[in-house]
Amino acid sequence: MREQVWLHKCKGYKLDDLCQLVDQAFTALHVYDSLKPGMTAVLKPNLLMASKPEEAIATHPLFTAAVGICVQKAGAGVLIAESPGGPYTPVMMRQIFRACGYQDIAKEYNFTLYTECKARELSIPNGLRCRQASIVEPFIDADYLIDLAKLKTHGMVGYSGAVKNMFGAVPGLKKPELHCRFPDKEDFSHMLLDLCDYLKPDLSLIDGIWAMEGDGPSGGDRRELGVLLASRSPFAADLCGAALIGSGPEKIRMLDLAAKRGLGPVSLDEVEIIGDPIEGLIAADFVPAKAGSTDFIDKLPPFLRPAAKKLATPKPKINKKLCVGCGKCAESCPQKAIRLAEGKAVIDLKNCIRCFCCQEMCPKHIVEVKRLQLFNL
Repeated sequence: MREQVWLHKCKGYKLDDLCQLVDQAFTALHVYDSLKPGMTAVLKPNLLMASKPEEAIATHPLFTAAVGICVQKAGAGVLIAESPGGPYTPVMMRQIFRACGYQDIAKEYNFTLYTECKARELSIPNGLRCRQASIVEPFIDADYLIDLAKLKTHGMVGYSGAVKNMFGAVPGLKKPELHCRFPDKEDFSHMLLDLCDYLKPDLSLIDGIWAMEGDGPSGGDRRELGVLLASRSPFAADLCGAALIGSGPEKIRMLDLAAKRGLGPVSLDEVEIIGDPIEGLIAADFVPAKAGSTDFIDKLPPFLRPAAKKLATPKPKINKKLCVGCGKCAESCPQKAIRLAEGKAVIDLKNCIRCFCCQEMCPKHIVEVKRLQLFNL
């Protein structure tokens, strides 16, 4: 049986329109048959950092509000939970919720915002790479878990959607620990699949109305893609999300590995699209992350690979003129390869594992990804 993905055009964030579309998605995917009165649905948006909705870094609050309203229509309660990068504390979470516009929707629509910031260390028995991780409590105990991703490019894994969004179930500074444990892109991709498969979101929706292209997931440019996606399978949702930006398993290693592990579909032929045809919504000129792929190196003769890898591997570079010395990059660096010197951040590239957490967490977006022009293909 083919996985179903609901797909629909949507040009803006008008709440009434969003509620109608989310209601259509819930109906088409039989979500209302699963949500029951008395249940609590945990909504997991992508709130990477304190940002305004128009920056397209976070899942838009009105999209989350529309999902929450439809959950309440079924008689279930709404708990919004997230763990962004950086310290995971009640003070920090209240700041993130307020900055991203979530405090307002919670007050308006009687949603609960999770700020207790409790987590538990759990074993992941079926994990292929990751067999143990710290997980924020609401994602463990949810009656119904809804994954609310933002469609973005990503410097390390190429694409950020439903699967990558579940990495936010790991509390704050525990994320850099996983980067340390899995510095290689392939192992890191397997770890993301292990987490998502373990948490098993009941429903995944992707906010692609305002997407992010270029140096995502925080330093790229807003792209008005104008689409919403929903699926009971985060892997099928991501296959379609990547296709919308002109990509797929041949470029996104995480999708290729998911298909090989039997977690998701191999191609769009194995997906049943409900709603608008995907062909008319694909943005073939969508700008990828500059970090790009170095998978081509494996096709070179063995004696050329070490030199090619050294030359082709992208590197983070801090714009010293614009750096304000806030220390967010040093705080998020899993290898502790960044220090502050004379009020500016300095990267020790010998210890850098190219995870691009520094770029991801820089509030001023002044960490650039650089590679030799020859390899920017």
